Amino acid sequence: MNVSKILKLNETDVSFLNNELKNGAVLCFVTDTVWGLGCLPECREGVDKIYEIKGRDRSKPLILMSDKAQNLTKYFKTIPESAQNAVKEHFPGALTVICEKSEICPDYLTSGMNTVGIRVPDNRVFSSLCGRIEGHVLATTSANKSGEQPVSDIKEALKLGADYIIDNEGLMPEGVSSTVAIFTSDGFKILRQGSVFL
Repeated sequence: MNVSKILKLNETDVSFLNNELKNGAVLCFVTDTVWGLGCLPECREGVDKIYEIKGRDRSKPLILMSDKAQNLTKYFKTIPESAQNAVKEHFPGALTVICEKSEICPDYLTSGMNTVGIRVPDNRVFSSLCGRIEGHVLATTSANKSGEQPVSDIKEALKLGADYIIDNEGLMPEGVSSTVAIFTSDGFKILRQGSVFL
């Protein structure tokens, strides 16, 4: 089993981390909702490793997260008008917005679907992580084995099998997954109800 290493977001570790991410490293990190797993979106090796760690069905897509919404814009075509108010109100926050993906967004992230989920978590450590990595975006999912609850602390995270764990600096997630909603020109549909109500 892979033994994870805990990294702090200092200059030395970040430089090392950026090199590791390019080579397919998978990170475990805290967010505002639950602990997450992530890798660079353009790194197929990292994406494959996430599916392997979780035992996740390849028909279930990953989502893209960043510290700022503008870092995500190249991965989707447009955000429908129905989603714009929700994004303004709940980014950063516990809302995942699904909309039509752009040609840049890799099919292996979206399980071949023409849509992609995007989110900006409201968490200082996660924001600092994305602000320091190249590209400022991670392809992500919850940190757990498929069908099980997300890990609840750094001790559980160490056992999961990610390459590196980002020191959570004492911050803990709320423990409730994000609300997931798909938005079209006709409105929106809630796919998973979390702590955000639309």
